[in-house]
Amino acid sequence: MSNAGPSAGRGRLEVILAALCFSTGGAAIKATTLSGFQVASFRSGVAALAMLLLVPAARARWSWRALAVGAAYAATMVLFVSANKLTTAANTIFLQSSAPLYVLLLSVLVLKEPVRQSDVSYMLVLAGGLALFFVGVRAPDQLAPNPLLGNALAIAAGLSWAMTVFGLRWIEQREPERGGSRAVLLGNLIAFSSVLPWALPVGGAGLRDLAVIVYLGLIQIGLAYVLLMRAVQHVPALEASLLLLVEPVLSPLWAWLAHGEAPGAWAIAGGAVILGATALRTALDARRARRLRELARGSPP
Repeated sequence: MSNAGPSAGRGRLEVILAALCFSTGGAAIKATTLSGFQVASFRSGVAALAMLLLVPAARARWSWRALAVGAAYAATMVLFVSANKLTTAANTIFLQSSAPLYVLLLSVLVLKEPVRQSDVSYMLVLAGGLALFFVGVRAPDQLAPNPLLGNALAIAAGLSWAMTVFGLRWIEQREPERGGSRAVLLGNLIAFSSVLPWALPVGGAGLRDLAVIVYLGLIQIGLAYVLLMRAVQHVPALEASLLLLVEPVLSPLWAWLAHGEAPGAWAIAGGAVILGATALRTALDARRARRLRELARGSPP
């Protein structure tokens, strides 16, 4: 599919808008007095309703594949919110952005894909970036009451997100008719129901808390996924993954503007290593794929 023309331009804008919606999650989660389980459950409940209304294909026949991928996605949703409640928004999104490391490992261990020298270098760089988050763990404060545990949960969110990405790739190959959207819908339903017992009863919640939950479910998750699923029909996956790096770049900015939460120097360094390595690898993979296509057509490299 060509990536030229107005459809591609609109698709790129939709990817950026989706990343913008995603990026507000950390700041919004910290803006509510609700607990982590309450935010995770209610946010996913609203997101599920939004997807049922906005994505008719998600209501189609569900399968065990969609359920399995949905479980991994649900874990990501709960872990992401829990991490944001315990550590900084910057640490949460940067550590979750290490997911490509686990995707690569899963590709090697599960799919038995060959390992290139560049893959090994990339894994070592990402591992080094992760280590920087634990060099100087910030002291607990009101916005980040348990940074060490929060960092650990954010790493777990990166692993579960890698399993989600891996699973979405797998299910789209076997259920091309929007199998991914069904998995995302099921994931939100699982996240909503699995932690609901710990989210109830709700006491002391105000209109602000309600507004934050509606925003998180309807805009930050629901609208963002609708935009992203429309965009990937016109934008190549490698280009979309680069544009989605807007999310981890902006997430700490919103937390700083809304709450005055500034990430530590080691966290900034670790995030720069992870995002820089991912952007470089994505660009190099895109160039390599282009050269392979040219060679297949018999064109000079």
